[in-house]
Amino acid sequence: DRIKHNQGLEGEKSKLFYEYVRVLEWIKQHNNPNVNFLLENVGSMRDEDKEIITKAMEIEPLCLDSANFSAQNRERYYWTNIEVDKDIPINTDVLEDIILTPKEVNQQETGRMKVWYDEDFEYIDSDGNVEALLDISGHDILKRVYKKDHKCATLTTCGGGNTQKKIIQEGRVRKLLPIEYERLQTVPDNYTKGVSNTRRYNMLGNGWTVEVIKWIFKSLKEE
Repeated sequence: DRIKHNQGLEGEKSKLFYEYVRVLEWIKQHNNPNVNFLLENVGSMRDEDKEIITKAMEIEPLCLDSANFSAQNRERYYWTNIEVDKDIPINTDVLEDIILTPKEVNQQETGRMKVWYDEDFEYIDSDGNVEALLDISGHDILKRVYKKDHKCATLTTCGGGNTQKKIIQEGRVRKLLPIEYERLQTVPDNYTKGVSNTRRYNMLGNGWTVEVIKWIFKSLKEE
């Protein structure tokens, strides 16, 4: 799996980028030379890939972090010819501000998904946003339990198991629920309800932070 990941523009999914460029160029030539566009990619992308995209889009990217708009750290590059307000807001929300209470958690319809862990955990001395490590098997990132008084780490797709972000409540570790993922992405509560939890996690992990996109698009409304 590791071979398949982090391939940048050489990866299978990145073929869509070249289709995006092809379609955009067609629109410019045959329909609207001044068409507005928006393209996004992860903040951790390789410099060489960023340069390729910048050359193709003929514009420098804008780096925005969802932390300025939500309780989640999520740095992304945005290539756009939309005039974006550079006076970026400050958002002080942290995980504590968006999570459900234990009572609310137990009232959620979670199906067969195990929410609360019975396994032990160990607190760690960290200046970052990790509070403890859960005693489960697997990669280190699966064991991380996040501080509720910090921003959440970047949401990613969840293939099941223990891949969801975790916190401690009432002395026990639990997974963040889909509705909490929605709040971290500034999506309305239960917006993704109606499909399996796995699909909800995947959609939200793959998605944009709504408030960031609203910030980019707001100049279009003003125009």
